[in-house]
Amino acid sequence: MLNRRHIRAKVMQVLYAQTSNTSENTSASQLHENFENMYALHLVLLSLFIKLRERATDHQQKAKQKMQPSEEDANPNMRFVENALLVKMAQSEALKSKLEFYKIDFWEQDGEYIELFFQEMIQSNLYHKYMNAPQTSFKLDKAFVIDLFKQIIVTNEKLYDYFEDKNLTWIDDLPVVNTALVKLFGKLKENATDTYFTPLLFRDKDDERFGISLLNTTLENKEKFNEDIILYTKNWDKDRIATIDFVLLQMAICELQEFSTIPTKVTINEYIELAKEYSTPKSNVFINGVLDKIVRDYKENKTLNKKGRGLL
Repeated sequence: MLNRRHIRAKVMQVLYAQTSNTSENTSASQLHENFENMYALHLVLLSLFIKLRERATDHQQKAKQKMQPSEEDANPNMRFVENALLVKMAQSEALKSKLEFYKIDFWEQDGEYIELFFQEMIQSNLYHKYMNAPQTSFKLDKAFVIDLFKQIIVTNEKLYDYFEDKNLTWIDDLPVVNTALVKLFGKLKENATDTYFTPLLFRDKDDERFGISLLNTTLENKEKFNEDIILYTKNWDKDRIATIDFVLLQMAICELQEFSTIPTKVTINEYIELAKEYSTPKSNVFINGVLDKIVRDYKENKTLNKKGRGLL
């Protein structure tokens, strides 16, 4: 679910919080908590779809119980309720277990949001086109859920406000989780296993260890890395260097010096991209310039800690 750029971003957030004295937790526990929060957000969004389907089912059942139900009430269009992706999600015991373990009960407490999304959905052209299509298929069911997510759910400003109230880190996590969910839905097969909707947070143990190691090693060697940063930013007013840029440079130098199997170009590109996403408009140029000088001198002095062909 998480790639290494996401992991680096989480480490950056923890280091920044430590620098700003905004975190009372130890660094390692804060990083673990941030990873868990991201996974919880994944589950919250999945549970939203389950609740939407339950709301549609409830709507149809109540319509049938009217004193004088219409033909549509008595014989409702079941396409949304029987959507193959939504059915698989609702029937997944693994997902149910995860929702219970993480105590995901947001929509039970705040059902007005489910009603908001339900009403917006059933009034949309997307919904009417799907419900009245001449035929259906597993592929079309998946496409509808993906479009519903992209066009109606994640574009709703009230959802962002809601998540911000629930957990501050979720606003940063939302784009990552949204992208991961779209990929997850798109790759779903009809014979998918029960655990399909509960993927591992990390691709493998190496990625999981990478985050903790990057965090701890950066903290342990922060003063040494700061000396290099100061040396290579002599022409910059230190008060004008964004704190987050300082953190990114610490992490980048850590990778260059302490992670011998990560290619130099990968490290530079990753931190340029993180600067674009999380720092000031000109930070990526600044980060690129400083790292370029550092790497050039490391190579000349033969102090660049890289082992293996193509890693320099």
